[in-house]
Amino acid sequence: MYNSKIIGLGKYLPDNIVTNDDLSKLMDTNDAWIQERTGIKERRWIKKGTEDTSAIMGAKAARIAIERSGLTKDDIDFIVFATLSPDYYFPGCGVQIQDMLDMPTVGALDVRNQCSGFVYAISVADQFIKTGMYKNILVIGAEYHSNGLDKTTRGRGVSVIFGDGAGACLLSREEDNTKGILSTHLHSEGKYADKLTVTSPSIAHWVPEILASKEEDISYFPYMDGTFVFKHAVVRFSEVIMEGLLKNGLQKEDIDLLIPHQANLRIAQFIQKKFALRDDQVFNNIMKYGNTTAASVIIALTEAWEEGKIKAGDHVVLAAFGSGFTWASAIIKW
Repeated sequence: MYNSKIIGLGKYLPDNIVTNDDLSKLMDTNDAWIQERTGIKERRWIKKGTEDTSAIMGAKAARIAIERSGLTKDDIDFIVFATLSPDYYFPGCGVQIQDMLDMPTVGALDVRNQCSGFVYAISVADQFIKTGMYKNILVIGAEYHSNGLDKTTRGRGVSVIFGDGAGACLLSREEDNTKGILSTHLHSEGKYADKLTVTSPSIAHWVPEILASKEEDISYFPYMDGTFVFKHAVVRFSEVIMEGLLKNGLQKEDIDLLIPHQANLRIAQFIQKKFALRDDQVFNNIMKYGNTTAASVIIALTEAWEEGKIKAGDHVVLAAFGSGFTWASAIIKW
């Protein structure tokens, strides 16, 4: 069996910066309130009239990752695209990437695991490479949240959190089993699906109901029981990180860089304290981009690499928790 290793990274963020002060003009909120509860100072929202969508942003990030990898689009055997905000209800964004990048008719699939979507996508791609089925796989996480948020005071508890963006990486075959992705760990607990959800459109609320509706329908906006999600997140984050370390005979002290899903700075700080990690051992950028859901881990991983915070031989830990509930981790030897 092979391992898979990351050989190219790329990210793309819309140019439009939306600060907390900007949001205070749309809803009853302020910079201090948002920073105290989330750690977010600003986020990127796609500006109306521009071309960006989840698929287009994903393609932009992918082109950078491919160029940095030294491969070409024709070297890629498969595409895995993680998002909760696809351009269409169907088909998924993966096939759009195949077209946008003018790639051969390789397979493509979408992963719908929200905040943990990128780590799930990495795990799926890793299995294909481990078994020898594919050699090079393009993995993308992208989200277009801003066109689906309730930007009134009613929705402020959720809308201030989310941002738009995309990241991508190239996974390639590695014959040295001591390098690359050492293991991935995936979990779910569906009984809490209603704690963080968008309930429409759905089978019970589909085209006839949509056309017949005469009133504003808030079921299309995201709902989150923030306190409940926070309490579960800190537990599951810790568990899945430890699961990965134990699987590979590692200790907390062996973590060179932890990249948590950028959901809330307080969650990341809680985990950092629990694992006794220094500031330089945890990478956070939620302050600048907000929560970009399936894109957050890959955007952070790319930015950490660009800033020289990852070097050969480092143990890099990716971890995420979110809607579903789903949670996941990946242990990487760089």
